Amino acid sequence: MNKFNTVMQLKNISRKFKQGSQSLEVLKNVDLSLKSGEIVALIGPSGSGKSTLLQIAGLLDKPSSGEIILNEKKCSKLDDLARTELRRDFVGFVYQYHNLLPDFNALENVMLPMLIAGANPKAAAERAEFLLSLMKMDKRLKHRPSEMSGGEQQRVAIARALANEPKLLLADEPTGNLDPRTSETVFNELLQVVRETGLAALVATHNFDLAERMDRKVSLEEGRLVELSSLASLPSGLSHNSSKKVNFY
Repeated sequence: MNKFNTVMQLKNISRKFKQGSQSLEVLKNVDLSLKSGEIVALIGPSGSGKSTLLQIAGLLDKPSSGEIILNEKKCSKLDDLARTELRRDFVGFVYQYHNLLPDFNALENVMLPMLIAGANPKAAAERAEFLLSLMKMDKRLKHRPSEMSGGEQQRVAIARALANEPKLLLADEPTGNLDPRTSETVFNELLQVVRETGLAALVATHNFDLAERMDRKVSLEEGRLVELSSLASLPSGLSHNSSKKVNFY
């Protein structure tokens, strides 16, 4: 894929939630495009709507208004089956908590999405082993989650997110549960995978040091998305030590 191809577009996205008789607008006319091969940091205070934006981008939630375009396909009018298939084939998700299946080893956890999609078991095993080797987990293939460190479990989760060769990776605080040293290691491996595979990645993070190393930085401030040239240009109300608290969505 040409590295300048647009993988995802969000156009004029708004999302409202009902709170009793009131309507709370969490996202307001958000526009965002991601191109293959780039990694974009999504920052903002806890509860600013980062997870909501990621869920909408990954077709797990529907916006109140606006359009999502994935793989050059408008998604607002797709039925549930079409959304599920597009999400399965086009999008990979990484969460703060790895959510690995405890009764399966690393290889089996990564194979599972491919088997669900109908892949041949042998081919699934070969790709799972390849992905785990990319994440420096080739010596831990037969280990179950309880036998791994937190960083190792998150590496397996990233490999699993890449199982079906997605074009878009959405990561919600993927290193937020790790100590600083492990966080740095896991992020370096994630960054390398994005570069080598030509993925487009949107990464929600509170780690400003990691955010500064990404290609672009965008911030959610009171529901609106702001493009930042650097974290020195953070909008008012958001800082490296922001203690601003709002409702979580």
